Amino acid sequence: SKEPTLSPIPSLSSILSSTSTVFWIMGWIDWSLSSCCETEEVWFISMFGLYLVANAMLWNHPSNVLKPMKLIAVFAHEFGHAVMCWLTGGQVVQIEVYNNEGGVTRYRGGNRLAIIPAGYVGGAVFGGVFVAFSGSRIPATIACCCFIVFLLGALFYAPNPTMTFLNLGFAVATLGAILLDWCFGVSPFIQFVCLYYGTTIGSFSVFDTIEDTVTRTAEGSDAVACSQVMPCCHPQCVGVQFALAGLFFLALGVYFGLLWMIHDNTEMDVAE
Repeated sequence: SKEPTLSPIPSLSSILSSTSTVFWIMGWIDWSLSSCCETEEVWFISMFGLYLVANAMLWNHPSNVLKPMKLIAVFAHEFGHAVMCWLTGGQVVQIEVYNNEGGVTRYRGGNRLAIIPAGYVGGAVFGGVFVAFSGSRIPATIACCCFIVFLLGALFYAPNPTMTFLNLGFAVATLGAILLDWCFGVSPFIQFVCLYYGTTIGSFSVFDTIEDTVTRTAEGSDAVACSQVMPCCHPQCVGVQFALAGLFFLALGVYFGLLWMIHDNTEMDVAE
């Protein structure tokens, strides 16, 4: 029988060559956004601004018109706790979303110091990712498909009836948006849906933080829990940091969304 052969150790020149390729790609990307803004980018920025202003105006409207979106933002918040629990070696027991726009994630083990802030910070990250991925059709579709998987996967963690109906409803609605875009030619519908998801989930990480942890100190909030773990941190100071994180990731999402759109437009110009 033949002796097993070992894979050759990559040479320094090949490593430098692959590294230079990465730097070439990074240099090729228009990080300064100097090619902005054509029609698509203007639409993207305008719709983001429109969504943000509409959310701010309707956030506490008596009609509760944003109730479903606020509840899905609560789910993203609780899912952020769950993800950090898994990442730190813990076990998620239950995820619940309540009709009063509250929620809870019950878990065992994990790093509590990392899990507590992962609600607002995780929601801000999810919002920023949705906004960034909405800059192109395929990434927006991937983001929405992953969202459906998260919605359905969370149903295996003993949800309450509100969360069950919420997750199933949004899974069906998101799947419908994907089908409308790809099967019926209603494009770029999925990108606008993805952008709205991201803007609203990110808005929640800002507006809800300000309401519950900055203008007042709500007992049981994540900011209060953080201050209990780290007594040197006042709940309102923690809340301000959560709100700033929400704004940061929304802005970062817009930046990367524009990068994606400029990249797509450049590819189209080259193809033509």
